[in-house]
Amino acid sequence: MNAQIATLQPLSPVLQSPAWVNPGCPTRRHLVGGVLLQAEALLHFNQLLARLNHFPLDRDQLATASRDLAHSPADHARPSAIAQRLRLAGTIDRMVSDAAWGAAEATAGTAHVVVDYVRGEHALIPAGLPQVGRLDDAILVDAAWPQLADEVADYLDYCRLRATEAALRGCDIASFAFSRDDWQQARLAEAGLKADRRRATIGRYLPASSPTRFHVH
Repeated sequence: MNAQIATLQPLSPVLQSPAWVNPGCPTRRHLVGGVLLQAEALLHFNQLLARLNHFPLDRDQLATASRDLAHSPADHARPSAIAQRLRLAGTIDRMVSDAAWGAAEATAGTAHVVVDYVRGEHALIPAGLPQVGRLDDAILVDAAWPQLADEVADYLDYCRLRATEAALRGCDIASFAFSRDDWQQARLAEAGLKADRRRATIGRYLPASSPTRFHVH
């Protein structure tokens, strides 16, 4: 699998399950990087999570997650778990914008939820916050990922084979048509070529003639 999506680095354990309120512990965190999360923005964010079949998150979970992540050696470095998901968001954006690919109808809506939020101006967590800025974008990618992982993996393979075809033609990828159907055909041809090479390699190590083990009289 492409190294970009082989393994998602964990964000924070507190984001892995719905919020649990302890009545004996009334003091709960409400700040992320010193910023109070607005109720209206949190409501909108949770509505998007619901569209992705994900449970809602509360301020305390987000604040705790930001604290868990804000331990990078460099004061302003973005944690690798967030950076990885932002790269995926960029890939999802390219995928839905690539008319030649034509994202599958079953996943296009999910992809647009992610892209529209990441591109939008009304973020739950300010993007400029040191270390934990864009944590909300990363969480949304996480929520959408079960629905998008296979489609993104296919798209990255499509990009690889399209680039290979362009190199064979000696031209830019924009100068020829290469559709999703073309990718599927190229994929089959590549698999056939690999199988032929494997058979040829194995054949080199087989004896010219093998003794007959059974005789039928």
